[in-house]
Amino acid sequence: MFKYIALPSIGDNQFPCFPESVGLIRDDPNHICLRETGEFPHFNLHLVAKGKGSVVIDGKTYELKAGDSFLFAPQQTQHYYSSQDEPWEVYFVHFYGTKIKEFLAEKGFYQTSLWTMKRKEELERSFDALIEAAEKNKLWLSAALSTLAYAIIAEYVTQATPLAPKKDNSSADLVMSLLPELQERACEPFELKEWADRANVSTFYFCKLFRKLTQLAPMEFVSLCRIRQAKQMLIENRNMPLQDIASGCGYPSVSYFIQRFKKQEGLTPREYSRNV
Repeated sequence: MFKYIALPSIGDNQFPCFPESVGLIRDDPNHICLRETGEFPHFNLHLVAKGKGSVVIDGKTYELKAGDSFLFAPQQTQHYYSSQDEPWEVYFVHFYGTKIKEFLAEKGFYQTSLWTMKRKEELERSFDALIEAAEKNKLWLSAALSTLAYAIIAEYVTQATPLAPKKDNSSADLVMSLLPELQERACEPFELKEWADRANVSTFYFCKLFRKLTQLAPMEFVSLCRIRQAKQMLIENRNMPLQDIASGCGYPSVSYFIQRFKKQEGLTPREYSRNV
């Protein structure tokens, strides 16, 4: 059985995350997927409910059983397939959204693709709820579909523990350990060499490793943190001049701050302030 429910695409900024498709694969010993780097633009999350299957990462094959899962980031190489002897029953959801990239990066979910669940039944119920809603074809209830997709991700983040060793060496650990401080200091001038030196790598390798771990360039991550700080300031200080908010968030130019804010949020800072 192959249940695949496709959903219409919406803007990345309309919801924190949104499902592109969701479904369930059962009793198909010939199920296989192979996607080249850069081929698939969405996150791809699978949960093994029963049976067995395998995932190939960097030339190494990992066998997965009930309760195990994998999460591929956008544009990542993907190779996985069902066991012939014990075909897997596997839930899947493909999802996207700018906000979810930041959330998963902060939680460390780019360090490895392979995870196992503490209580898979709860995650299965979240999948079933999204599948049921998607099957009813109530596409005008976009907020409900987004909420159900986010429920899967929130449950996943709460339960998941790494199944395989981290992809990278101690340099990756150093970069990940710097993320909280980089977020805290995001509104200060960003000096790439300072952060690369602290990770004991070149600026080129720091950027390469940072993108591999977070799916974002260092400056993209900094920009997300700055916009989040700006949103908080707009909520708490509605009458504060935009110049003060811009400079407080690391933008000496008000016009550039407005440009970046609108690109990220789909609204100008003042429009956002009026709508919250």
